[in-house]
Amino acid sequence: MTTPSSSRRIAVVAKRVSREALETAVELAHWLRRRQLGVALEETILEAHPELQSEVFDRSEVYDLVVVLGGDGTLLSVARNLADSIPILGVNMGNLGFLTEVPRAELYPSLMRFLAGDYGVDERALLDVTLKRASGEEVPYRVLNDAVINKSALARIIELVVTVDGHRVATYRSDGLIISTPTGSTAYNLAAGGPILNPMLPVVVVTPICPHTLTLRPIVVPDSGSVEIRLETSHEEVYLTLDGQEGTQIEYGDTISLRRSEDVVRLIKTSDRTFYDSLRDKLRWGG
Repeated sequence: MTTPSSSRRIAVVAKRVSREALETAVELAHWLRRRQLGVALEETILEAHPELQSEVFDRSEVYDLVVVLGGDGTLLSVARNLADSIPILGVNMGNLGFLTEVPRAELYPSLMRFLAGDYGVDERALLDVTLKRASGEEVPYRVLNDAVINKSALARIIELVVTVDGHRVATYRSDGLIISTPTGSTAYNLAAGGPILNPMLPVVVVTPICPHTLTLRPIVVPDSGSVEIRLETSHEEVYLTLDGQEGTQIEYGDTISLRRSEDVVRLIKTSDRTFYDSLRDKLRWGG
């Protein structure tokens, strides 16, 4: 049964540095209000347009939908810490965008389909990441795309010991490692020579960055267990980066543990476009 419009709440997030995205957010807010829908706007939108006088979007609250106007980076910044697997409609205001599949021209038709209940949902896996310091401190993170361990530009090759479900896999001597979800396989993983994975696969891919030994290749493992990486190099600058947006320096003896989260990211689909259609289009495969 469809929820009455008066009780439905929709949040809007826009890419901070995109004038087009901010202007579209203002237009969208008026469109939603004309349909008597509750509207919450990201603080950046309200700073640019204080005349809107809207409720502020709060990631810890529950909404019927979050509309993201921007690119994949904007969607990643929202999706990692959204409450209760709230559905997301990603609207591509840029060029590439594997997550923000809805073109700007299809924003309102897509919203009408959502409001009418005529849509599908893609559930994407998240990884819970725990940085375990050698001192005993533990710091939690969450990623939709990837966790990356890499050295600074001036550091030498680093050594990383990888275990899967407690079984030692290898010691990687390389510039770093990418631990990617299937969703993130078309991001840094792809640039580093890793495989493209269908986003519905229950796996994780571990891809070395410029390995010293050419036989150290990307490896795909089930996401039902845990992947652990321990830094075995001292006196070098090494960093852990989460979805390319958060990061911290790590030290000798620190361990990064990753396992599939109980939560998922729910992406709204309002067309018959498939993952393979996106690959042909975005990567210019032709056909």
